[in-house]
Amino acid sequence: MPSAIVEPAEVWMLAREHPAPLMRATRALSQALERVHGPRFAVWHSDELLFGVRDGRLVLQTLGGQDVPPPKVVLVRQTPGSMSEHRELTLLRHLERLGAVLINPAAAHHQCGNKLWQLQELAAAGLPVPDTLSYATAPLAGVVRSPQVRTPCVVKPVNGRNGSSVFLAPDTELLRALSGSLAQEVPLLLQEYVAASHGRDLRVVVVDGEPVAAQIRSSRDGSLASNLARGATAELCLGRHPEGEALAVRAAAALGLSVAGVDLLFTADGGHTLCEVNAVPGWRPRMTTVIPAITAYVDRLLAGAGAPPPRDAAYPFPATGRCPDPPPGPARRRPRGRAGAAGAGRPGRAAGADGVTGATGSVRGPVAAVGG
Repeated sequence: MPSAIVEPAEVWMLAREHPAPLMRATRALSQALERVHGPRFAVWHSDELLFGVRDGRLVLQTLGGQDVPPPKVVLVRQTPGSMSEHRELTLLRHLERLGAVLINPAAAHHQCGNKLWQLQELAAAGLPVPDTLSYATAPLAGVVRSPQVRTPCVVKPVNGRNGSSVFLAPDTELLRALSGSLAQEVPLLLQEYVAASHGRDLRVVVVDGEPVAAQIRSSRDGSLASNLARGATAELCLGRHPEGEALAVRAAAALGLSVAGVDLLFTADGGHTLCEVNAVPGWRPRMTTVIPAITAYVDRLLAGAGAPPPRDAAYPFPATGRCPDPPPGPARRRPRGRAGAAGAGRPGRAAGADGVTGATGSVRGPVAAVGG
């Protein structure tokens, strides 16, 4: 007999598939949301859901067959570069079609998964970005011999993360010599080298149009990359670079992001240029203003303050300007059991009344039989 979750969670955190653990910032955010929303909050993983169309209606279910009422707000905590258009991004689109407001929208996640797509939008919005070249199907050996390629230049994949596979090509001869050994699963970017920012950058976290945290990141060994994941140090600096923070806010808006981590480079004239924008930013524990800003934004969404409309015409879903109620479903009888285990962020998985296993530490709500 089909079953459904009643008293459903209004706020979801959607994380990547098992067994990948929640990252530190994501875990701390989930714990804060649970404290605020209690059983109205749940963590779901992308490998726990089925979705599609049945009898002309969109459906969302667990692998065990439970109908899952859509939430009002979904915080997406899987980086776009690791999401597949035909897998996770399709799930995000489905949730939007069911009326959920996503932080951030599916179109924005799709766009941020490609560094050149970001630069296209930022440049079109009149924002400063480094000169950058890429290609579609041209052979890399031919690309690096183009007179349009200037060195020194920074070489990086269009979908790289955490500073991986990024290097500085100091001259044309080295670039041409290395081109045959470079990974070519995806196109590369050949980007202007901003010498004044070698080994350091400015990261600004933007929430709902406001800079809420900032830090200067510096490499320890004089290397090009200043990513913390690669051992860089960080110095908190909110308010020290107001022009850079204002530029970060404009960049987030240009990409349709309500929560963003914006990386800026320092220019020789004392200004900034945009390096890239992260749709699922991380932050260090010392950046204590980030989580309260996100939870407050979620509260505004639940109160009907609305969300920024999606920008990408390729995803023409309607923007209602508020968090819509879940669509009406069949009548539900009183609960017979409870699916999931209370306490988001704590280990363990609990079976529901119909034998469906809940997400790690998620609160799913009681289960009731539907129909007959």
